[in-house]
Amino acid sequence: MKNRIPVVLLACGSFNPITNMHLRLFEVARDHLHQTGMYQVIEGIISPVNDNYGKKDLVPSHHRVTMARLALKTSDWIRVDSWESEQAQWMETVKVLRHHQNQLLRSATQMEGLDPGKAPSDRAAAPELKLLCGADVLKSFQTPNLWKDAHIQEIVEKFGLVCVSRAGHDPKRYILSSPILCKYQHNIQLAREPVLNEISATYVRRALGQGQSVKYLLPDAVIAYIKNHGLYMTDNSQKGRSTQGN
Repeated sequence: MKNRIPVVLLACGSFNPITNMHLRLFEVARDHLHQTGMYQVIEGIISPVNDNYGKKDLVPSHHRVTMARLALKTSDWIRVDSWESEQAQWMETVKVLRHHQNQLLRSATQMEGLDPGKAPSDRAAAPELKLLCGADVLKSFQTPNLWKDAHIQEIVEKFGLVCVSRAGHDPKRYILSSPILCKYQHNIQLAREPVLNEISATYVRRALGQGQSVKYLLPDAVIAYIKNHGLYMTDNSQKGRSTQGN
């Protein structure tokens, strides 16, 4: 364990709402990294997207952050970070990674009593930050005008990816068909989920809107919160805003 590289996993997304699948990604990724013998995962971070992302049916971020915190009460290593959701505008994923990398560097220098102005080699105590995603995100890199090539390169070159398999996706093919991903494939970890878990937040929202049960798809505390605040029902966005509070 002493020689393993400490790693922090960061997942960015809508979490609208957070599902058991979102939580499962972290567990699968951690197991995979530990099994390589190279890494020791020390923390997981969930970063809900800013409201200005403009996605259809996206409830206000204070609800999504609260639901994520409720879901993670049973986790001893994953936490929610609201920084991204609290910004004045939507933030591109690479900018969120940069922010958290800076936070990790700052924490490392404080813990070691180092001068932030010293050479990078003197600050090697900071853990590696890797972006955690499903194979569908890897595929989205191919969508024209969705991601900037420079951002994709920075993500895989500077940070690295941990991609968890999903049914119907071929992450190896996505990598080989992308010059950028192919070049930095050594920095992309492909974790296989042995139990295919295809819980979709889109399906959950639709089921809730139709009054159907979503028990065992979401943590019970999240289901209770959704019901108490009338989320994902007819005119859900207005209902979400009407219940906004501290």
